[in-house]
Amino acid sequence: MSILRLKSYLFIVATVLILGQTVSAQASELPDFAQLVEQASPAVVNISTTQKLPDRKVSIRQIPDLEGLPPMLREFFERGLPQQRPPRSGSGQREAQSLGSGFIISSDGYILTNNHVIVDADEILVRLADRSELKAKLVGTDQRSDVALLKIESQNLPVLRLGKSQDLKAGQWVAAIGSPFGFDHTVTQGIVSAIGRSLPNENYVPFIQTDVPINPGNSGGPLFNLAGEVVGINSQIYTRSGGFMGVSFAIPIDVAMDVSNQLKSGGKVSRGWLGVVIQEVNKDLAESFHLDKPVGALVAQIQDDGPAAKGGLQVGDVILSINSQPIIMSADLPHLVGALKAGNKAKLEVIRDGKRQTVALTVGAIPEEGMALDALGNAKLGAERSSNRLGIAVVELTDEQKKSLELKSGVVIKEVQDGPAALIGLQSGDVITHLNSQAINSTREFIDIAKALPKNRSVSMRVLHQGSASFITFKLTE
Repeated sequence: MSILRLKSYLFIVATVLILGQTVSAQASELPDFAQLVEQASPAVVNISTTQKLPDRKVSIRQIPDLEGLPPMLREFFERGLPQQRPPRSGSGQREAQSLGSGFIISSDGYILTNNHVIVDADEILVRLADRSELKAKLVGTDQRSDVALLKIESQNLPVLRLGKSQDLKAGQWVAAIGSPFGFDHTVTQGIVSAIGRSLPNENYVPFIQTDVPINPGNSGGPLFNLAGEVVGINSQIYTRSGGFMGVSFAIPIDVAMDVSNQLKSGGKVSRGWLGVVIQEVNKDLAESFHLDKPVGALVAQIQDDGPAAKGGLQVGDVILSINSQPIIMSADLPHLVGALKAGNKAKLEVIRDGKRQTVALTVGAIPEEGMALDALGNAKLGAERSSNRLGIAVVELTDEQKKSLELKSGVVIKEVQDGPAALIGLQSGDVITHLNSQAINSTREFIDIAKALPKNRSVSMRVLHQGSASFITFKLTE
């Protein structure tokens, strides 16, 4: 063998050894969940519910659409799904079943799960790790956080250790145990993708986002850190296909335990409330409010006689922090306010008229479900005044309109002509209360402010459309 071939051979051998050592080192660094699963599984339970239906139409909740799957694969999944029960003799009723997961938090039988797992249930059954089944009593439920607290009559039950979700960081390993498609104690793993996520219509939960595979039946089950501590309750997934797509969400255990303790002690949950409608601050709004970058929560509407109104908060204020906790996205504010209790003091740092100010107020209690701000009525318009620069004709608000809309000032759009207003979607009947950060008290004032608007710069306008207030931005080129 020539010296050149020998050197090449030795180089290849050395490279293989190095790669082997690297792969071995990487493999040794991967987490091993075996001990965690062995210790935690006995405290993870399967939850099934039944609901009596008045007619013969039976719906099964949380069961995936299996249409289109190959026959063998479809049959495989169907064997693991809860089956419809026949009508009870003489009752003329059928029952719908749902399936989910939960976990034991106290040795005397308190169990946490999701509200949507047990909602509208007439009977709740808990199956323990030893396959025994017990009927559960619903202690309380909270729709806003999707948390429910159950109680079974038993003693000396295995209990999961609870961690602190506030200590989680993106990139950390986590694992889930649950009953996807009815397969008890299935283990899946992944990492924390992000923390403090806000979801539509879920304003009071700063969700933990993970890439842990979650499927129907996992709902209500625990999410663990590597120390074997529960850091969240697996709640929902983001999907366009109906199945897992790599984006799962869990309720932080800190939030869930606060809800659980309140349900256990009083049967309901109290949350802080400011009485404001807020919106996101985008780049154009930031420019119009003289902010260096788009941060904070813009106050678009204030409830009369609410905590914000009594504390001196104003429409157009941009809230930058509450009790020294920064508001980066507008969705951060409901999380932080909701964690406060009625009667707590709150100090808000705001931008008002381009200047930083501090507003101190007392937090109120959030109203019951269904209570909201009054909607915009179709009131009769008064004498017309026009402002051709924006392409709209506006009129004064009548006293009756001001009273019904709970406004002190503003103008109503009578007609939308060709121009900037039409391009940004303004409509007849919309109420304009602020223009370029200035309150509008009359049509004359509106016209004067409109004439003085700057060119090629973002300008803000506060508009009430069908009772909902928001700030919009536009630019004038002429």
